Amino acid sequence: MTKKKLALEVIERLKKEYPTSHCTLAYDKAWQLLVSVRLAAQCTDKRVDMITPLLYEKFPTVKALAEAPVEEIEKIVRPCGLGKSKARDISACMKAIHEQYNDCVPDTMEALLTLPGVGRKSANLVLGDVYGKPAIVTDTHCIRLSNLIGLVDDIKDPAKVEKELWKIVPPDDGNDLCHRFVDHGRAVCVARSPKCEICCLNDICKYYKYNKKARA
Repeated sequence: MTKKKLALEVIERLKKEYPTSHCTLAYDKAWQLLVSVRLAAQCTDKRVDMITPLLYEKFPTVKALAEAPVEEIEKIVRPCGLGKSKARDISACMKAIHEQYNDCVPDTMEALLTLPGVGRKSANLVLGDVYGKPAIVTDTHCIRLSNLIGLVDDIKDPAKVEKELWKIVPPDDGNDLCHRFVDHGRAVCVARSPKCEICCLNDICKYYKYNKKARA
């Protein structure tokens, strides 16, 4: 099976398994998603979703966050870890959106990458979830599952994984596939103890087939 055919099969099976898959971070507006993604670095989505309502209660708009003292932002986001750097990035990002984009988050990869603290993963998430554009979010689940299944071959660099997936994943399926990778990675293909026997992909998964032969 070619990688392209494998990708199409994975897409269809995961679509059936997780028909309503979506971003696990809670947000109402594009700028809030950027804030949440920055806070989610080395922190669980669950904790981020506990902290952001407190942040938005005090600073409810891009302008309010842009004008807020970094120290005040840090006090609120500290439970998410790396408080100083995250508060600094959030402040700088909101300032840029306020001053350069009239409080509107830009809708192109090029513009998003100019924002402080925004990398390709964050930019792709905004493009796909907010603006409905083709996107591939190479988070830890996407990278790990893509390698295990055999969609990419021993590639850990997020940008390289994204580049390889673009070759085999239809543009309209990329964003949803990545959300389904998250769901599948949490429910079945768990990092420390994958539940291969109940996995809907086990007969086409490189990792499972390799380990099955090793056990034989």
